[in-house]
Amino acid sequence: MKALYIISALIFVILLLLLTGAFIAYRMAFYSGNRKTEDKEKIDIPEGEIYESFRQVMTDWILEARKMPQKELTAISFDGLKLSGKYFEYSPDSPIELMFPGYHGVAERDLCGGVQRCFKLQRSAVIVDQRGCGLSEGKVITFGINESRDVLSWLKVIEGNFGKDRKVILTGISMGAATVMCASAYKLPENVVGIIADCGYSSPEKIIKKVIKDMKLPSNLLYPVVCLGGFVFGHFNIGKISPEKAMKTCSLPVFFAHGDSDDFVPHSMTVENFNVCQAPKKLLTVKGAGHGLAYLVSPEEYIEALREMEKEYKF
Repeated sequence: MKALYIISALIFVILLLLLTGAFIAYRMAFYSGNRKTEDKEKIDIPEGEIYESFRQVMTDWILEARKMPQKELTAISFDGLKLSGKYFEYSPDSPIELMFPGYHGVAERDLCGGVQRCFKLQRSAVIVDQRGCGLSEGKVITFGINESRDVLSWLKVIEGNFGKDRKVILTGISMGAATVMCASAYKLPENVVGIIADCGYSSPEKIIKKVIKDMKLPSNLLYPVVCLGGFVFGHFNIGKISPEKAMKTCSLPVFFAHGDSDDFVPHSMTVENFNVCQAPKKLLTVKGAGHGLAYLVSPEEYIEALREMEKEYKF
């Protein structure tokens, strides 16, 4: 009887430690409930040495976009969250790029220059804050799992506002790229004509393990704890879908872009996605570009590659 009591106590302690670890992992990786109120006057530029030389041009892009005519849009997610976006019109009949920012990112910061790039390609733009970020509701970031379903909600908004025949290109950077790649696994409207995936990871598992390793911690041991945190406290399955899996069945033309000096999401992950993609595709590798900086480092090369993609595949 005493032995049974000891075993039961040990099991309880182990479970308690496991759940505690899972909760800590959930708060670190997925929770986004402690957001500050948006300061409309602040120019939000990513921190880090790699962004310093681009600070002025990013600031100029943000200020320019703020002065451009724009329309606020709202989508309601499958689970009832109010999602925020803005529409910038090049012309009433131009294709629309539906653009998604990265992990903990906001549209204005992560997609700065994106509206101007769209206009150079004679496209309109809808830039959105993903769930749990910016002005969008939600407290859990799911690495593209639930976010990919939000793409469907935004496509309904575009149809409702601009008609079902308006061409749409799904665009994302970093986790936003993962979002749009995963969205290709769903049945999309016929007006969706292509995908732009800039510096996206190949799977939530691979990028989370990479970050754990960067922290000098055992990734194979801790990754299951992170998964448990997402499942128990975030109510989602991190292994449900991945960009790499989605690309294996994708039928839309995909433009992949990535800097070869990216030390956050390795360039090799985009190569993995590119290699398994069964659809028409193009890969642009920008030399010397860090994370999310491919367009900033080489804007003319980036635009020319997109023009080639558009000409070849009616993108």
